[in-house]
Amino acid sequence: MNSRNLRDETVLVVATALTRYAFRSHYLYDIDSVNFALALKSFDPAVHQPHPPGYFLYVCLGRLVDLFFHDANATFVAISILFSCGAVATIYVLANDWFGRNAAVFAGLIFVFSPLAWFHGTVALTYAVEAFFSVLAGYLCWRICCAEGRFVVPGAVVVGLAAGFRPSSLLLLGPLLFFSFCSVNRRQAAGGVAALALTLPAWLIPLIRTTGGGAYISSFVSLWLTVPSRGTVFNSSPLNSFARACVIAGIYLLCFGCAAILPVLGSGGRYTVDSCGTDRRKVIFTRVWMAPGLLFFTFVYLKFVNSGYLLALAPPVCAWMGLWASVWYGGLRWSRALKMLLIAGCAAANTAIFIFLPVYCSYGAERRFEREIASINGALRQIASPRDAVIVGFDSHFLGYRHAGYYLPGYLTVQFPEVRLISGTRVFTMQHRETRVQAILPATSAHEFVMFPLPLGDKEYSDYLASVRKRFPPGDLRTVVGGGHEFTLGPIGDLRYLFPDACKQPDAC
Repeated sequence: MNSRNLRDETVLVVATALTRYAFRSHYLYDIDSVNFALALKSFDPAVHQPHPPGYFLYVCLGRLVDLFFHDANATFVAISILFSCGAVATIYVLANDWFGRNAAVFAGLIFVFSPLAWFHGTVALTYAVEAFFSVLAGYLCWRICCAEGRFVVPGAVVVGLAAGFRPSSLLLLGPLLFFSFCSVNRRQAAGGVAALALTLPAWLIPLIRTTGGGAYISSFVSLWLTVPSRGTVFNSSPLNSFARACVIAGIYLLCFGCAAILPVLGSGGRYTVDSCGTDRRKVIFTRVWMAPGLLFFTFVYLKFVNSGYLLALAPPVCAWMGLWASVWYGGLRWSRALKMLLIAGCAAANTAIFIFLPVYCSYGAERRFEREIASINGALRQIASPRDAVIVGFDSHFLGYRHAGYYLPGYLTVQFPEVRLISGTRVFTMQHRETRVQAILPATSAHEFVMFPLPLGDKEYSDYLASVRKRFPPGDLRTVVGGGHEFTLGPIGDLRYLFPDACKQPDAC
């Protein structure tokens, strides 16, 4: 790389760092974010600290970074910013290798102003990390496909490490790694397989020793049976897969914003092919890179609230979009000033999408959540004390029992509903930021419970709360308004209507 390339990369990295830092979150945004925060103190996937399959290396890195920040959210947001910077730098390298400098600059800009990538660079979640490992592994695998054997072991190690941060990365990147091995000799390929076989146990064995193999596997199987396995193409209507395909199309638009139209604008142009291979090789390589993820998310599991999953597939799309943008830009018969004004307008439009779009993964939604969590916490402390009340939180991504238990640690917090695990029906409880999975609700001196409010302004949430209230006899519940939220309270004995199995014992509830 020459000085111009280094300058380009530096500008892109600095732009990424500044845009993510300026819009960073200040609270743990998602239920998974809280799970990761709790794991900094006690790593135990059996009680979802964090949720299975554990994200072992992500938590280990979090503990290291937390030595500097001493704040779980700041720690994981810093990791998201750091890996976002690594992702944009590596996307530039990949696109430069494939299509040249102009395409690389556009590819980097597309990532910087991607609304979805921008959002996940500001919150305490793993998807920016996965995007970085995806593009790094993809670049190394491409070099292997160019018969450069020295990249075999690094490529295998990167895929093995990626699985330690997000185990799903092995499913998404493993096929690409083994596809690339077809371009080197058997000895080199065997070395790559050996490197992967050594890297995986290097983090998997400490994980199992930390958690205990049986409890870890049981928690993972229970989560799989409870959520993802219920809607696969093998046990549900094909319409579910069609719906997931539509969700993927929607996430594509959300991820790229204005850049989403680039395949139409620039795919018909020509460009200079580098010495490594032909256009067709890159097309095939890209398909192998993206196919496992697209198949899994279409036919097995995907929800819109998990849009960050698709960031693992974004790097090769950014590279191709960089090409199409450079072709389209070069074909415009406009003055340079007008061209730059158009690019600035597209960047501004994507910024507006990131800030104002009324979806969960926008800065506006993040800020609303932070205002709500702050007002709820303050109001609830005024309404009921930890000595007198138990908090009932819901199994929700936002303002659920995890947020209640984390930000109000003095209260006993109970998750509704009960969960069915391999070991039987259990209930998740939290107090002092410690999680327990119990068959019976713990004894308490509290004489009432209070329901932790769900987000305002969403009919689905309000309908759900109404259905929960119908479980109680008329007149048992009362409502108190505080901080703009309605708090539902009831006598502690009425918890049996919410937790029938956990309240079966004589001393329970």
